[in-house]
Amino acid sequence: MEQCKLQVVKVVDEFQVTPPPGTLPATLYLPLTFYDLPMLLRFRKYTFKRLFFYANLRSLDHFTQVTIPLLKSSLSVTLQYFYPFVSKLILPPSPQKPYFLFTEGDSISFIVARYTGDEPHPFDHVTSDQAKDVTVLQSFAPMLPKTSVSSDGTRTHSLLAVQVTMFPDQGICIGIGFNHTLADGRTYNHFIKSWAAVCRSNCVVDIDKLVMPSFVRTSIEDPYHLESKLLKMWQQDHYSSSNEQESRLTYGHLYAGKVRSTFVLKQTHIEKLKHNISQYNGIVHLSSFVVACSFIWVCLIKSLESCDDDKEKVFRLCFAADMRNRLTGIPTTYFGNCVAGLRAEVKRSEVVAHDGLIVAAKAIGNSIKELETNGPLTVTNNWITSFSQTPPELPLVVLVATGSPKLGLYDNGFGWGFPKKVEILQLPQPYAMSLAEGRERDGGIEIGLELLRTEMDTFTEHFYQNLDKLLCSS
Repeated sequence: MEQCKLQVVKVVDEFQVTPPPGTLPATLYLPLTFYDLPMLLRFRKYTFKRLFFYANLRSLDHFTQVTIPLLKSSLSVTLQYFYPFVSKLILPPSPQKPYFLFTEGDSISFIVARYTGDEPHPFDHVTSDQAKDVTVLQSFAPMLPKTSVSSDGTRTHSLLAVQVTMFPDQGICIGIGFNHTLADGRTYNHFIKSWAAVCRSNCVVDIDKLVMPSFVRTSIEDPYHLESKLLKMWQQDHYSSSNEQESRLTYGHLYAGKVRSTFVLKQTHIEKLKHNISQYNGIVHLSSFVVACSFIWVCLIKSLESCDDDKEKVFRLCFAADMRNRLTGIPTTYFGNCVAGLRAEVKRSEVVAHDGLIVAAKAIGNSIKELETNGPLTVTNNWITSFSQTPPELPLVVLVATGSPKLGLYDNGFGWGFPKKVEILQLPQPYAMSLAEGRERDGGIEIGLELLRTEMDTFTEHFYQNLDKLLCSS
């Protein structure tokens, strides 16, 4: 059980949830692909977290006697169809390959907690769009259990943990902590959506209606021998088990002073942005994702100018592209990681001297166009090759964008209606944002942004000023 929970949350119980007995073979093995290996190299030490808040006016007794047992039993049923989530990531000594292994009896941690802070209306606060302390939000989702190390040096990582926090007579939060080595956002949301459906049906599963994941991996071609390149990088990686353990227990201090706010671009805003940007030549790809990222990116670049006016500073936007609909033979239900990293770069001087929105949209659009022109495997090869390249010696500010407005996060209802708020919490990095569809389901986009409080105040001012200008433009 995590020992560093903030005082706003009290852990009242913890369970271990397994698939129903006899529903799975004694052992199941799943190899890592060259789309999983980059996540192993970069993110295996971190717990990724998602929060789903639901308004629920039930009493504490109902929560403990009805809600928790139903969530546990429906999770157990769902795990038999998504067994890798209850499996372990096995990292044997070199030259053996890492792999996922399910063994009968494997379980995931299921924590039950209660909000104990002194905020007057805590549920309304944490589900609002206003700035919230990131360390408080982090307390609503679990860290993954500690890595175990065997006598031969083999390291074993858990891959999923769940925490359900009750706000008495107000609502609940279902917090998910997971290891990105196993799967990407689309797979995780497929799992959550399936768990929610099983819960709504009171654990009566209609196999014909439940969309099953695909574990077939032989159809992923590897003409660039990316797996061998990545395995070589892995074998050269000298993280010790003690360093990995220390990093996962101490990186939380990097959230100190950070707040998270939500900014909404309605469909009318999105269409207005598309219309304005389309008036300029050279825009090669214009989607809701592109215009939303461009708007936020430009607002951030301009808001940071007050504390650093270096005009030649380079700003980079990093985001992921789903390859399922681009690779031959890969179904949309493919289980695992199937994304490649893209990036766009602009100089502050270009954004300030010209129409920054056009500059940003061109840069993002060109990155996506490169994927469409060169193909997914070439772009994936370029992305993986960049891992071993020395970063350029130049002033660089990186904004990482995660999530997607196409995932349908607000469709995940467990039986108490749709979520009142969904948060995709970020890793401890200077600038990060997440994207999701608008909770009103009106074609809008929600952007979650994590910044230092002083930076957030300045950004918020720029955001609404630019939104007003957008609405007043012809």
